[in-house]
Amino acid sequence: MPANKNTVTRYYILDKLLANRYHHYSVEDLRQHVNEELKELGQEPVSRRTIELDLHYLEYEGPFLAEIEHYQIDVPSQKNPNKTVKKSCHRYADPSFSIFKKELKEDEKYLLSEALSLLGQFEGLPNLDGLETLRKSLDVKTDRQIISFTKNPLENSTLLGELFTAISQKQVVEIHYHRFEAPDEERQITVHPYSLKEYNRRWYLMATADTDKKILILALDRIDSVVPLPAKGYASFDGDISERFEDIIGVTLHEDRPVQPILFWVSDHSKDYVATKPIHESQRHYSGEREKGLRQQYPMLEGGYFFSIECVENYELIRELTSFGEDLIVLSPEDIQQKVINKINGMRNKYDFICK
Repeated sequence: MPANKNTVTRYYILDKLLANRYHHYSVEDLRQHVNEELKELGQEPVSRRTIELDLHYLEYEGPFLAEIEHYQIDVPSQKNPNKTVKKSCHRYADPSFSIFKKELKEDEKYLLSEALSLLGQFEGLPNLDGLETLRKSLDVKTDRQIISFTKNPLENSTLLGELFTAISQKQVVEIHYHRFEAPDEERQITVHPYSLKEYNRRWYLMATADTDKKILILALDRIDSVVPLPAKGYASFDGDISERFEDIIGVTLHEDRPVQPILFWVSDHSKDYVATKPIHESQRHYSGEREKGLRQQYPMLEGGYFFSIECVENYELIRELTSFGEDLIVLSPEDIQQKVINKINGMRNKYDFICK
């Protein structure tokens, strides 16, 4: 057994990596991943030779006798990207094998069964790979539907699951997609996927382009297929990508626009709806002296509530503010107010034209 104080930790990390079917790991890849996790745990890094000895021990000398598959794949040459070279990789022959595997206790089986039963009842989410097999092995039955999401069916029902897997496995993918204005023109882009977001009954992929690392928002209903690229290195996002969307409504992100405080009034007819379903997480309801001052400033607005939000102006914001019609009046700032007025006037002009 290779003598080192972090031996068990290394075996635990290697066990996960060798069972992974979404990446191809060479000895050097394994060493890098092991050292990354050791660093997070405050432990010393190890050499390539240590990883080689670990693999040999797991396969031949220890109590585990793991069946490790040694194989080669073609990857682009670093010296000449137009040529390929052979890369030697290692993984468990059986992806379900683990040196730490143990039988589930009855209470653990019960809790897992309940979780799978609940997940299986969520409409609008495609089955993730392996979920059905696990459900059957635990004899999980889903007789009743208790929870459901509003559906927006995708033509490719496995797309959400494929992207979920790519994100969880930190895998670069090639996206084949089309634009609505050119449905017959397929485009391709290589991306590093980070997150999936649902807004207004539509799913979006948040990723960065492999070429310039620009943040991309791709609607899943425009994606035709996803091709995993396991041989390509994955670049994690520096920070939490969801924080980039905290100051907006929807998914349209204009990084050059400032966060603005937006004051608006909502009528008695819609005030409780807006109060219990905020337009944005920053929403505030004014009462007391602040409300009294606003009542004096806007005496023509009877009843209702005064609210404010702080967010970046985008298409979804204007659409949301306009959607309440006469029940929501934007009071400030003037540029947001004018854009809502322009949208309303545009609608009125079209109605005037067709109703003549």
